[in-house]
Amino acid sequence: MKAIYPGSFDPFTNGHLDILERSLHLFPEVVVLVAGSSRKNCLLDVEERVELIQKVVKSIPGVKVDSTSGLIMDYATQRGISAVIRGLRSPSDFEYEYMMASMNKNLHPKCETVFMMTSQGLYFVSSTMIKELYMYGGDISPYVPKPVLAKLKQKFPKYKSKE
Repeated sequence: MKAIYPGSFDPFTNGHLDILERSLHLFPEVVVLVAGSSRKNCLLDVEERVELIQKVVKSIPGVKVDSTSGLIMDYATQRGISAVIRGLRSPSDFEYEYMMASMNKNLHPKCETVFMMTSQGLYFVSSTMIKELYMYGGDISPYVPKPVLAKLKQKFPKYKSKE
């Protein structure tokens, strides 16, 4: 059984990596699906995010990286994927994710949503917080994989994080 792990991943964090690695204990193949979102103001374009995640996961068996600009359930249906992985950081995440899972179930009744709690030391890490911390010169190195930090330093040198 294959699963997808969808998100904007702008940028991909150690919290995302934690959920991905743990999901591989449940599924032999997980597709990290970078979703193009018109609702978010992204630092990195979709292609950059895909390339970056590919660098981060290159040595992890069972992981593929792809992108979509359409409905995640259309992607899942077209590829015979029957599970969606969603990470939860806090109880407040659950309400939104529950509504999304309910809509997804209506769109693709054979696809199940699997909620995973983020590991204790990473529950406060979000892409939004990482972007803000970086833009104000904070040290994001404990919260993102090395290729992500390198990409942000290359693309936004004026905001170099203090390490």
